[in-house]
Amino acid sequence: MGWQEHGWLVWAAFLGLLASVESVTRGDFFPFGQSARDQLLEAGNDQTHRLDLDKPVFLFDGSFDSIFINTNGFVSIAEPQSESTYLGKMPPKFGMIAALQGDLDTSDGVGKVFFRQDTSPQILRQAAEHIDRAFPDDDQVSPTHVVVITWADVIPHEPHIRGDGIAKKRNTFQLVIASLETGSYVIILYARDGIQFSSTPVADSMVTMHGGFSKGLVRGFLFNSQGPYYRTTTDDEASVRALAEETNSGLRGVWVYEIGTYPFFSNVAPGEMTYLPPEDPQQGAPDPGYVEAVDTWRSQEQQQEYPPFEPEGQILVHTAQFQPQQVDYHPLNPEVVVVDDGDINVDVFSYNLGKCSNNRNKCSTFADCKDYSSGYCCHCRPGFYGNGIHCVAEGKPQRMNGKVEGRVYVGDSPSPQQFSSNDLHSYVVVNDGRSYVAISDIPSSLGYSLLPLSALGGVIGWAFALEQPGFKNGFSTIGGEFTRHTEVTFMPGNEKLTIKQEFKGIDEHDHLVVSTTLEGRVPEVPQDSTVQIEPYSEIYQYSNNLVTSSSTRDYTVTLPDGSTESKTYQWRQSISFQSCQHDKAFRNIQPTQMLNVDQIYVLFNPSNGIIRFAMSNKIGDVNGGQLEENPCFTGRHGCDTNAVCRAGQETQFTCECASGFNGDGRTCYDIDECRETPQTCGLHAICNNQPGTFRCECLDGYQFASDGQTCIEVDRPVDHCEEGSHNCDIPERAQCSYTGRSAYICSCLPGFIGDGRICEDVDECQSGRCHRDAVCYNTQGSFNCQCQPGYYGDGFHCSTGRTKTPCVAHRDSLLGVTEQGPRGPRPPVGFYIPACDEHGAYEPMQCHGSTGHCWCVDRSGQEIPGTRSGPDSRPMCIDHGGVRPPVRPTPRPDVHPLAPGTHLMFAQSGRIEHVPLEGYDMKKDHAKAVLHLPEKVIIGVAFDCVEKMVYWTEITSPSISKANIQGGEPIPVITSDLHSPEGIAIDHLGRTMFWTDSMKDRIEVASLDGSQRRVIVDSDLVNPRAIIADAPNGNLYWTDWNREAPKIETSYMDGSNRRVLVKDDLGLPNGLTYDTHSSQLCWADAGTHKMECMNPSLGDRRTLMEGIQYPFGMTSFGKNIYYTDWKRDAVIAVDRYAAKESDDFQPQKRTKLYGITTAYAQCPSGQNYCAVNNGGCTHLCLATPAGRSCKCPDNAVDVNCVERDSRY
Repeated sequence: MGWQEHGWLVWAAFLGLLASVESVTRGDFFPFGQSARDQLLEAGNDQTHRLDLDKPVFLFDGSFDSIFINTNGFVSIAEPQSESTYLGKMPPKFGMIAALQGDLDTSDGVGKVFFRQDTSPQILRQAAEHIDRAFPDDDQVSPTHVVVITWADVIPHEPHIRGDGIAKKRNTFQLVIASLETGSYVIILYARDGIQFSSTPVADSMVTMHGGFSKGLVRGFLFNSQGPYYRTTTDDEASVRALAEETNSGLRGVWVYEIGTYPFFSNVAPGEMTYLPPEDPQQGAPDPGYVEAVDTWRSQEQQQEYPPFEPEGQILVHTAQFQPQQVDYHPLNPEVVVVDDGDINVDVFSYNLGKCSNNRNKCSTFADCKDYSSGYCCHCRPGFYGNGIHCVAEGKPQRMNGKVEGRVYVGDSPSPQQFSSNDLHSYVVVNDGRSYVAISDIPSSLGYSLLPLSALGGVIGWAFALEQPGFKNGFSTIGGEFTRHTEVTFMPGNEKLTIKQEFKGIDEHDHLVVSTTLEGRVPEVPQDSTVQIEPYSEIYQYSNNLVTSSSTRDYTVTLPDGSTESKTYQWRQSISFQSCQHDKAFRNIQPTQMLNVDQIYVLFNPSNGIIRFAMSNKIGDVNGGQLEENPCFTGRHGCDTNAVCRAGQETQFTCECASGFNGDGRTCYDIDECRETPQTCGLHAICNNQPGTFRCECLDGYQFASDGQTCIEVDRPVDHCEEGSHNCDIPERAQCSYTGRSAYICSCLPGFIGDGRICEDVDECQSGRCHRDAVCYNTQGSFNCQCQPGYYGDGFHCSTGRTKTPCVAHRDSLLGVTEQGPRGPRPPVGFYIPACDEHGAYEPMQCHGSTGHCWCVDRSGQEIPGTRSGPDSRPMCIDHGGVRPPVRPTPRPDVHPLAPGTHLMFAQSGRIEHVPLEGYDMKKDHAKAVLHLPEKVIIGVAFDCVEKMVYWTEITSPSISKANIQGGEPIPVITSDLHSPEGIAIDHLGRTMFWTDSMKDRIEVASLDGSQRRVIVDSDLVNPRAIIADAPNGNLYWTDWNREAPKIETSYMDGSNRRVLVKDDLGLPNGLTYDTHSSQLCWADAGTHKMECMNPSLGDRRTLMEGIQYPFGMTSFGKNIYYTDWKRDAVIAVDRYAAKESDDFQPQKRTKLYGITTAYAQCPSGQNYCAVNNGGCTHLCLATPAGRSCKCPDNAVDVNCVERDSRY
């Protein structure tokens, strides 16, 4: 359904007639129900009725005399297969027209599915009106036959599995198939309140409902393959909800598509009326402007993509100075302007002198090097296009990413609006020249005034414009490295804006990289205005390493009061680039080419600060010439997305699969180079297959040599902290922290300040740390507070009365329960009484009066690990006036000092990766894989901060393993009697690990070497997943995502005192984390799409975030919560105190992310009763809040094992 130039006049006239547009209601549907003499589909789930048609329906290139109507929101052209083959999957393996496909049910007596055939003039006319409105440039249609199917008040099947009230939500929508003699259209109507749920349960998860069209499997010579398909929704539930709010037919909630013609068909064609005028405030909420430009804007998968035609032979850059020529063209087209070369500084480039033998690696991976008498040049191989330095595959959609900087003044404002690394993203459907550009974080005070500047993204449209025969788009000519200078002059105010864009080539993700700078002033466009830009033509002039163009752009501003203003600006640009001067073929480029731009849409959304531009681009003859009708040049050829269309005579053409694919051109299959040639990447490398190509990655510990292909061993990492070869200050003032490889961080100890290499004492007495009735004594790295004579206290709090210090209070509380002996009060045998000094502080060394054991404590009385001695010796304890961290007031609850070298570790299929943290921020550029485990599916990860070990569960060959993150091979820990181990947690104090098994439905514990294994919970579990160990407090927490009754539970570490914490309003509680600083237990639910928190001892449940997509793993660090998301394939950071997402990270490998954990450089503070001497237990020591339990492993054969519970 191509746009013709006269169509814009028709569209403009039509829009002028519209005063307001509301979403359709049920009253706007085609008549349905008993009064319309509809048939009724049998009630139930997955019911199907075959309807024999009076006239055939056309889908893609097929003609069908019957269809199958199904409860689940679709019509098929063959008997539907079982639900498991298509629910949650788009496209299905059979022909389908999906209005809104999901697992639906009408067995409650309320929901119904009505259907009928109709040839009455009134219904045929109603269908024609929808189609004609959606395609205003085409001839009017006259349908001869209509099928009307209505799904009214349907509910999801088995709604009781969710706790969010979905059972009360119902969907209503209507599908109309209108057929002509040789083609069919589909009209789908979604009422404003007709989409109340957007996902339905499939297996063990909630799956987004789908809309679209599929041809199903296509029979090939050797095997069947997936045929063409077209999606009207994405995997995002927002795209489903948008069906009732947006349109492609000019009427909100109504969608029209041409779905088939017979016997030849190219592609599903969506309606072209995506523009909606603002609503009448009295009739509905005001529309913020345009809806999304076209359906494909919502997702690259919604539009079928076909590669553009590439004429044989390479057209190269002309090297001679261009002289302007007079051309004959329509007066409305832009002038051919002579650009004064004196205004433009062009850096003429020539390849380095030499031969291919020593410059071959400067060419693209997909290019060949060719020697010439004066040097060498690079040429893209067949199946690719570009300038040889940069080559991309024919037919492949292209993406561009970058940042925007600069300052822009609006109107008469004396203050500029600043751009500071604003994100710019672009996407181009190469087979039809359609380009999309989005810029984020634009304030409302600027966003509306930038709407006329659609050409901000015009250069990407020129670079990948649809090529007419004999003409080349920008990328084919000059590749991906060039500089664009643009000057915009607005009339009549003479405001000027300059745009500079540096295109830096293609990155490792095959995305074009650009940096943009804006400087100048633009006229003000009032807020809530809309802008319409007229189609335009622009002549590009090619000379030696320089392309220039200029034009005049007309646009119309529609003000909030409905009045309009017509405005103009002049556009002048130059594009400088570097070409190869040695190949004379470069001089044969057409000296002038015309870029035709239409279907221009501009949109600014003030709610999210994103401005979007969309336009259609074609490059061709400056004199216009005869319009090409060959499908290769119109884009409607039906070749596979990964195929090239080769034009023949008149309208004849052939389809050829692109490089890296096999097939007949209509259907193409990716060649898995990694499987067919396993050694293609060489030694010490991993081959990753990608569509049409592959990528080699060096194993951990190896890196690419200078040839970019051979993996060589990197220098062995050195722990300079361990070796003593660091340059940090002395240990009394600084700490050296090893961060991996040969890197380390120097940080000053508490009480000192500096960069870690030079640390100076902080005089805490200058800041008034002590009580006003106390004296402060500064010491190296610390300070002491002492109450003045006549006052009592610890120096931080002084009073005239005696206030007990923590040590004295501790001591007196124990003496208060002692027994009366012949010499006065004395503690019974087995009690430990703390020793306090003359100021009431804990003595540095504490001893047990009965056993004779002694140990060192800090100022708070906490035992320092590793200092306990036997009865016959005494530990060397540092006096509290020394270099130990001083006693200071508790910091604010939202501030947590961070240890250096902390990072996140997460599981991704067959690998474990890490992202270092700098403060709370993810250092994304330093992310890398820690461990490669091909063909494994890793679910849970946990970290032992004592031995620097990562532990993981995996379900392909069910097991639990570990590895040292500083180097070493994976070590199996438990390999037997496991079915589906998922969550795993480490008690770094008690040296035990806990895990859940979702098939055995139990929770187990074992020592960290896998011995002493014991089941601690094995009842009332259905699908246990996440598990958390709160080591200092002796508690366990876990989730059970049982569909019938999801819950979150807790117990002591020995499994006792088990109780349910949360059981209401849960769906799929996947992720779980506990923050010891705030005592907050938080979880992420993939069913309710919420993140919630509570204090387990208070039960104060609260919602932290809503609208998250599909969380799986979860961890916390300081103020942040980090979780993995299956829908976004990302690690997402959430600020707990701001209650909003603060950052995200998408690994280069885009697959599902599973468990995530925090790997601390230093262990968190805290103790439990199993931390010293295994708590006195013979085997398993399991902490509890008030003591510990000594337990024997299951099937224990050691007669010396003793079980007992104890409280201190």
